[in-house]
Amino acid sequence: MDEELKCPVCGSLFKDPIILPCSHNVCSACARNIIVQTPEGETPPHNRASGNSDYDYLDMDKMSMYSETDSGYGSYTPCLKSPNGVRVFPPSLVHRHCSITCPLCHRSVSLDERGLRGFPRNRLLEAIVSRYQQNRAASVKCQLCDRNPVDATVMCEQCDVFYCTPCQQRCHPSRGPLAKHKLVPPTQAAGAASQEQQQQGNAIARKPATCIDHEAENYSMYCLNCKIPVCYQCLEEGKHGKHDVKPLAAMWKQHKCQLSQALNGVSDKAKDAKEFLVQLKNMLQQIQENGVEFEACLVAQCDSLIEALTRQKAKLLTKVTKERECKLKVVRDQITHCTMKLRQTTGMMEFCLEVIKENDPSGFLQISDALIKRVQSSQEQWVKGALEPKVSPEFALTLNTDPLLQSILQLDFTQNKDEQETPLMKQMHAGGQKETENAGADTPTVPPPPLLQLEKCCTRNNSATLAWRITTTPVFPVEGYVLELDDGNGGQYREVYVGKETVCTVDGLHFNSSYNARVKAYSSAGVGPYSKTVVLKTSDVAWFTFDSSTAHRDIVLSNDNQTASCNSYDDRVVLGTAAFSKGVHYWELTIDRYDNHPDPAFGVARINAMKDVMLGKDDKAWAMYVDNNRSWFMHNNSHTSRAEGGITKGSTVGILLDLTKHTLTFFINKEQHGPVAFENLEGVFMPAVSLNRNVQVTLITGLEVPKNMK
Repeated sequence: MDEELKCPVCGSLFKDPIILPCSHNVCSACARNIIVQTPEGETPPHNRASGNSDYDYLDMDKMSMYSETDSGYGSYTPCLKSPNGVRVFPPSLVHRHCSITCPLCHRSVSLDERGLRGFPRNRLLEAIVSRYQQNRAASVKCQLCDRNPVDATVMCEQCDVFYCTPCQQRCHPSRGPLAKHKLVPPTQAAGAASQEQQQQGNAIARKPATCIDHEAENYSMYCLNCKIPVCYQCLEEGKHGKHDVKPLAAMWKQHKCQLSQALNGVSDKAKDAKEFLVQLKNMLQQIQENGVEFEACLVAQCDSLIEALTRQKAKLLTKVTKERECKLKVVRDQITHCTMKLRQTTGMMEFCLEVIKENDPSGFLQISDALIKRVQSSQEQWVKGALEPKVSPEFALTLNTDPLLQSILQLDFTQNKDEQETPLMKQMHAGGQKETENAGADTPTVPPPPLLQLEKCCTRNNSATLAWRITTTPVFPVEGYVLELDDGNGGQYREVYVGKETVCTVDGLHFNSSYNARVKAYSSAGVGPYSKTVVLKTSDVAWFTFDSSTAHRDIVLSNDNQTASCNSYDDRVVLGTAAFSKGVHYWELTIDRYDNHPDPAFGVARINAMKDVMLGKDDKAWAMYVDNNRSWFMHNNSHTSRAEGGITKGSTVGILLDLTKHTLTFFINKEQHGPVAFENLEGVFMPAVSLNRNVQVTLITGLEVPKNMK
């Protein structure tokens, strides 16, 4: 309330406030300081301060068009400036042509012969300021503290000064000439002052208000046309004779009632605003937390893409290496073969030249036939193909990265239509809607709803394949399709595919869940309607193998990726191809080879778990590692729950992942091994195993949950 009780000119609490025609208030003394003399012969763009409420206000836009002389400001240079930045002019005599400008709304009004006495005094505001000062006087500060004054402890009645204890001992000791001064508690002095101020305020409130035009008359009526209180003499003089007037007391009660009702509405809005502020503050924290979490997810997704690209790069480099070695081998073999033939041919040529040098005809003829045949045969061996390279120095491998690069450049967030849109998306959609409205009835025909081909739609494990086609040829060619699936629980739909293909496989769904799928087409004319909804049911149990794409390079897979072994003495990790986020799942691993008592680990892991250490060494894997005598549970390199009993060749290790209860349990040879290993498991998990070259295991999936649970 402080700002409501402060004068806009001096910045202090109102003192003898007057009401300007614009309903704003200023102190009487401050009003004298902002009076401006209007040049002789000019009429300011406002009415006189005669109490008439229907004078013409000057709009701000119009005021800016007036010159400095017209505004009443430019001809005079201010010498003071108030705390609120309002220009204050030095006191001057009231001239014949004077005006006053409201410091808040900048509306001007000219003064009549009465000057400031023509403005009513706001006695109600005086009383409120008086009560406010009384309440504030309860806490009195020391008047002698240099900086940061503290609460006063005593007040000298003779000096009329408030002291804190240190200042009283330093400046007003109780000895010498000041010993006879009476020190009283500040509350007593403040109480007396407050009582005096209260009496003064009551006197002001009790004193009836007198008419501005007739100081001897009290206000008794209220003019509804002028919206001001008037006296009987005002009515008799005819100034308000034809106006509608009401008794002052009745209008006082009526306006109090209206103000109370308006305050009730404002109070409700203020209450709603407070609750809204609390909601916004909570939203700040939620946005901060969700932003950090979303950034972490985004980084994890991008890192996963980078990791997949790195693995694919390694595979491509391996192919290039194999191709290079193959070419080098062919060229080296051809060099060896050609060198050997050239050596033989050179030797034969040298021998033939020596034979030709002999002069014995009989001896020459004895071997000439054979030599001629050998030379001819050797010449035939050097056919055209024999002197051409068998391989090209160029690599006949082409890596087309354009589609992948285009996909990376188009990588962006998808906006679900049923979810709340961000402000940016709202602006984009608003712009698109406006363009659609401008198009009007000339909007072309959108594509028809696609037809889902049920004979080609199928599910396998937690993957679903859908196919569709357009039944009729649209006016504008179809540019692409949008495939949407719900969350498996009948929730909101989300986009899972956008493109030109009419067949799509969606991976990573929940097991034992029913999904609703729909598809729509879009073209340059717009987006068409949805197709009929098809329900897809994923498998109750998981059938999966070891994942060669994510396995460590030392892992060796065979038996259609059902059997895993290792080339290294160090522990290496291999994951399964299935990902579980809900439901109950059980699988087993048979120990095919077990030499020198190693300790393989079995369990579950995130897709980005470390692959070159034992399973459970990091915080992204939950496992049991076991040797031939005992076992431990391990997560984040923490070993717990040692249990007796181990594995040998031919043993089976079972893993039960119950995401309904969020637990992980282990079995050895169909019997539960130890207590429940891990609890409070949340998120997406993949089957995982870590082993070295002394162990070989075979995966068995699609099994029922064991019955002999502890």
